[in-house]
Formats: sequence, C-alpha cells, structure tokens
Amino acid sequence: MTVHNSADALAAEMMTIGAAARTAARAMREASGEAKTKALMVAAAAIRSRAAEILAANKGDIEAAQANNMPAPMVDRLMLNDARIEAMAKGIEVVAALPDPVGRELARWSRPNGLDIARVATPIGVIGIIYESRPNVTADAGALALKSGNVAILRGGSDSIRSAGAIQTAMSEGLKAAGLPEAAIQVVKSTDRAAVGMMLEGLNGAVDLIIPRGGKGLTSRVINEARVPVLAHLEGLCHVFIHDKADLEKARSITLNAKMRRTSICGAAETLLIDRKVLASHGVPVLEDLAKAGCEIRGDEAVRGVFPSAKPATEEDWKTEYLEPIIAVRVVDGLEQAIQHIEHYGSHHTDSIVTEDAGAAEAFMNSVDSAIVLWNASTQFADGGEFGMGAEIGIGTGKMHARGPVGAEQLTTFKYVVRGTGQTRT
Repeated sequence: MTVHNSADALAAEMMTIGAAARTAARAMREASGEAKTKALMVAAAAIRSRAAEILAANKGDIEAAQANNMPAPMVDRLMLNDARIEAMAKGIEVVAALPDPVGRELARWSRPNGLDIARVATPIGVIGIIYESRPNVTADAGALALKSGNVAILRGGSDSIRSAGAIQTAMSEGLKAAGLPEAAIQVVKSTDRAAVGMMLEGLNGAVDLIIPRGGKGLTSRVINEARVPVLAHLEGLCHVFIHDKADLEKARSITLNAKMRRTSICGAAETLLIDRKVLASHGVPVLEDLAKAGCEIRGDEAVRGVFPSAKPATEEDWKTEYLEPIIAVRVVDGLEQAIQHIEHYGSHHTDSIVTEDAGAAEAFMNSVDSAIVLWNASTQFADGGEFGMGAEIGIGTGKMHARGPVGAEQLTTFKYVVRGTGQTRT
C-alpha cells in the first residue's frame, strides 16, 4: 500500500504507470496467441503456488476491514480461501483455453477495382479497470485483458489493496515467463481516491477505455467524471414476465431461481410481471414459493387481492434494484403491457419471458431493448461464464460497442486491412 505526502508524488506515480502501459500496449498488440496462452497458464500455476502469500495478504485486508467495522456480507466478498484461490486459477485456465480473439477476420470482400478489404479484430489498447472489494476481479480482469492483447491498469478498492498486489505478482510471473512486458498488468498501489480521478482523466492520453465494476455509487462517478470512453452498466433492474401461456412448473422454478438463487447480483430479478389471466392459477403458487423462501412481496392492488400478505407497492418499487430478498410484483393485461412496463422502468440489462407460445416469446425478445433477453430461462444466466466466455469483466448495457457479458472477445475493436496491387483513386 502506498501513502503519498503530496499530490505531485501521486501524479508522478500515476503518469509513470500510464507511460509504462502505453509502451506495453504495442508488445501486447503484436503478441502471439501462444505467448498469451503460456502467460495465462503460468499465471494460473503461480496463483496456486503462491496461495500462502495471497492468503496472508488477504488476512491483512480482512483484519483492516473488521477493524473499520465493515458489514459481514462485505467482509465475505473480500475474503479468500483455498477454494476461492483454486476457482481463480481455474478461471484463468478457462480464459487461456478460449480461441484467440485478436486477428479474427470479421468480414472480407473485394471491390470492382480489385481492392481486397478485410475487417480484422484488434485489441482496444490500455484499459483502466476500477472495481470494489472482490479480489478475484484482479485475476479475472487481468486474464481477460491479457487474452485480448490489451494492457490493464487495475485499481481495486482500498480494502482489497494487499490481496490485489499479491495476485498481480502471480500474474506478472506469467507475463515474464512468456516474454511479455510485466507492465501489461499493473495494480495501482495508492489508496488515495485522487488516483481514480487521474485514471478517469486518461493519464495523459495513455488510457483508451475505462471499465467500472462495482456498486451504483462507483459506476455513477465513473460515468460522470470520465474523460475517456466508458464501458459500464449502471444497474440491473431485471424482469420476469409470466405470460398467459406459461407452463406453471417452469414459471415457479424460473421465478424462484431468478430472484432467490443469489439476490445480490446484477442478474437477479427485481420485478415480476404476471398476466392477469393466470394470476390465480400461476401467480399465487409463484408468490407462495417466493414467500416460503424468505422473499418480501410488494404488490399492486390486484396482487394484494389474491395474496393479502404482500405489502403495497409504490411507484418507487418499479424503479428499484433491491439486491436483497424483495420483489415488486405487478399484474399486466397481456404481452404489450408487459413490454411497455419494461421499456418504461427497466435498465436494459436482462429480462425474461415464461411462455409456451413461441410467437409471444419472439415478439418479447424482438421488442425488449435489453442487452440480454431470455425465453423460459432464469435471469441469473446473465453471466459470461454461463455464456461460455470464461470470466467476464461485467455486463454492458449501453448501445455502443459491447452489450451483455464482456469477455475477451468483447475487449477487442477492429481495423480495416486493405490490400491493393497499385490502385490509385481518380
């Protein structure tokens, strides 16, 4: 951990990080798929062999967090153990095994004048990743940046600074073994919040993209203050819609899983929409399942008519990402009203329809403007690992560049490669 005596010292340190990253970017852009795979495999082995060092560093973070009265769920997010370290190492190996996303030919065509034009995937360059407590993000983000030929500047939460440093040391072992620049994965060691501000300003043109991974407060700050492009999602206000042609057992199992499997993730369902035609037959059993699992129901008048223990829902409930066992429930008159509700209140993250009517399902998936739309599946599948991408840096909900899970392939852009035989333009 670094403590600075002056703003000038911090600025000098951050500019040095930025300059080293920019220099490393060319070597990473030119790195072979074999070199990147070797770096990742050695890094995974180093995570395992350095487990004792990583756990010792993590112990320091945990003790400091407890001394600062960090809430127990946050301490759990911060804590590493043997199983979590093994999961980190395996995650890196999964990324290593993915096809190299760089150099992919996305399209190719010829012009009448003989020019041969190809669109080819290339790395973005230097990516600044700003995240909160979870130390495993250091490994996930570093691995994905490496696989996609990018350079990562990682700024974790101050509460995980020791753990992040120990993990980065293991990642550097991989880079060194593969002959790649160790500056390709750097961790900002300063806990000064001003370091984040400097990253958001771009470190004198060194940073090409910023990715925040954390709560609404962090993401809002990044979106509001960044002077470089941002890839982010602000919140996950996810919906499940039980259509009038839904299978009852699917409606029950999907809704319960979408809400209660893990309530604190961005893919957890926050609002349940039920077609009025199946409120009694499907809605009541689904609500009973949720209540039995410990979920608080906040319903509109129609919901409370059939499920009196539900609390009255307010306008605010339709806009709330609870991230805890609470769900807002509304009765709608058909598919169109469900789509309108999601359009008005949703966050363009993940939304699901439960139905046996293929036409209704296709209409829902065509009309709902979210990064991920599902038919007869839980919203909790909003995850890069579940999509077969290995790790993910987060879920993008914007309209530009990557939407949905952001894995190695999504951390590339493209350029046009034009081959001629002497053509000149008249």
